[in-house]
Amino acid sequence: MKKLLLGLGLLVVACRSQQPSAAERAAIANEIEREVKAAYDLKNPDPVKSFLQLYPDTGRIVSSSGGRVLTSRDTIFQGIRDFWQYVGSNMKNPTWMWDRFDIDVLSRDAAVMTTTYHVPHTTPQGHPHIIGGAWTAVFRREGNKWVIVQEHLSDIPAALADSAHAHMQHETRPPN
Repeated sequence: MKKLLLGLGLLVVACRSQQPSAAERAAIANEIEREVKAAYDLKNPDPVKSFLQLYPDTGRIVSSSGGRVLTSRDTIFQGIRDFWQYVGSNMKNPTWMWDRFDIDVLSRDAAVMTTTYHVPHTTPQGHPHIIGGAWTAVFRREGNKWVIVQEHLSDIPAALADSAHAHMQHETRPPN
């Protein structure tokens, strides 16, 4: 019985030591936030390449958006390329703005990020416009970088976008 209790005690100690310290959790959260912000810096010469670098080179990826769930790497990557071709490349003077980052570090090799963002820009016709939404992603450490293995994206509600557009138009009007 004594050996069993000693074994259980050692197991508990070993399991606890696997959890990252508060300093490690903060460092991991900062690392993930930096990776994501760098990937979505629209000054990058090849934004699509930067976006895709957030995903693993191999293995399963799950992405959910617009009421659909995708698990095909090729389909997910094509969706990112299509977003840039049909939306991103048509935004004039876009700025990707991060409203909030919440990152929960689950272990030294896993974390969950939920963030909200908006991208004010001008349409090709010269009208102010905003896209935005919320994004939750599960990250796994692979070597020296963090990669997304599951994600869910949701667009900003239309009423909020309309309100933001009205605010942008008000700000761009010259004073009387």
